[in-house]
Amino acid sequence: MDDSMDSSTDRGNRYENLARQVSAIGAVKRGLARVLPAECPSGSAIVLALLNHHGDMRMGRVSELMAVDMSVSSRHVAHTVDRGWVERLPDPADRRSRILHLTRAGEDMLAVLDRRLTDMLARNLAEWSDDDVELLTDLLARLRDSFGDCRAHHA
Repeated sequence: MDDSMDSSTDRGNRYENLARQVSAIGAVKRGLARVLPAECPSGSAIVLALLNHHGDMRMGRVSELMAVDMSVSSRHVAHTVDRGWVERLPDPADRRSRILHLTRAGEDMLAVLDRRLTDMLARNLAEWSDDDVELLTDLLARLRDSFGDCRAHHA
């Protein structure tokens, strides 16, 4: 067998192994979702995090950032509004539209979510070195960057 055949076989195996590990991230995400308070499912948590990170925005922007259909993001936003975590304010640029705004109660819920998720990661990665946690963080960010902005291609 020539070297180019060995190289492509190694490369195929490497990406097959990576694909398996990326698929297994679903189990990690499900584990993280289990620590969310019952009154704040993951979709609602994402809405809160987006508003905290990006600031006030219209519903269409929430859908775009979540990479979901407007009907899906609408349900998540409605849940957060019903609980007083988000409010709908008139859009000064277009009074027919509404701007979503994170309330103080939403900030408080986000603090609870952050604490629970951070505590769970700390418990599950307690035996990892600080260097390993930092390396994983850097590699996950690099992986995400390699895929670009997936939201921009969502239909």
